[in-house]
Amino acid sequence: MSLSRIAKQIGLIGLMMFGVTGSALADQPREWQLGFQEAVTPVMTMVTDFHNLLLWIIIGITIFVFALLGIIFVRFNARANPVASTFTHNTMLEVIWTLVPIIILVVITIPSMRLLYLQDVIPEADFTVKATGYQWYWGYQYPDHGGIEYLANMVPTDELQEGQPRLLATDNPVVVPVGATVRLVVTAADVIHNWAMPAFGIKIDAVPGRINESWFRADVEGTYYGQCSELCGQRHAFMPIQVEVVSQEEFQAWILTQGGEMPQVSDAQTETIDVAAATQD
Repeated sequence: MSLSRIAKQIGLIGLMMFGVTGSALADQPREWQLGFQEAVTPVMTMVTDFHNLLLWIIIGITIFVFALLGIIFVRFNARANPVASTFTHNTMLEVIWTLVPIIILVVITIPSMRLLYLQDVIPEADFTVKATGYQWYWGYQYPDHGGIEYLANMVPTDELQEGQPRLLATDNPVVVPVGATVRLVVTAADVIHNWAMPAFGIKIDAVPGRINESWFRADVEGTYYGQCSELCGQRHAFMPIQVEVVSQEEFQAWILTQGGEMPQVSDAQTETIDVAAATQD
C-alpha cells in the first residue's frame, strides 16, 4: 500500500473521529467515504446529529472501559496483590454504576424520540408523489399534478451519458422543487421492495397491497441517488432511484412538459369566491 493511500485513510479516520460525516457532495457515495452522505433534508440532518452524538458517547465509554481495564491489570494482578481482598460490596460504587447508565440512556432517548416523531408525523404537504416498486424498476405518479405517471429504469452501462453514475442513474428521475414538503406514498406490485434515499434520510418498505408513507423536504438543489434496499429478486441491484431537486420555475416547466398541470383552485372554491364577490357587489 502506497504512503499516499495510507495518509488518505488516516485523514478519513480522523474526520470520522471528529464527527465529520459524508462528503462535500451529497449526490452519491464517494471513494473512501466514511459516514453518511451530506444531509439535505431536516430528517437526515437530525439523523446525522444523532449519529454524531452517539459516536462521542461510544468513544467516551470505550476510553473509560479500556482505562479501567488497564488499572485493573496493573494494580490488581497476582504479583501486585498476592493476597486477594475479601470484600464483596461497595454501596457508593453500586449506586454510581447504576445511575450513570441510566443518565446515558436518558441522554440518548430524548433526541431519539424527537427523531422518531419527526419521521413519523407527516407535516402538511405541498403535494404527493406515489412510488410503486416492480421487478425491477420504479413507477411514479403525481396525483396532485394531473395524474402524471411514468416508469423509471436504470440506464444501462453502455448507454450512460457523461456525468451519469453507473448503477445509479435512471432514464426518468423523480423531479421535485427545492424547499417543497413532499408526501411520499410507497407500495409494490409484486414483491417487497424498499425506497431508500440516503441524503434524504428515507428508507421505507414498498409492500404489495399496502401503502406506506413518509415525507421529505430537500433544501438544496441537485441530483440525488438511492437504490432499492430490499432483496427483491435476481435484478435487485439494478433498480436505482434518482431524484432531481430543481427550482420552482424548472419544476413547473417539467410538469407542463409531462402533460400535467399545476394544482389550481377547485370548482367548489371558485363558486364560493364568485358568490362572495357577487354579494359584495
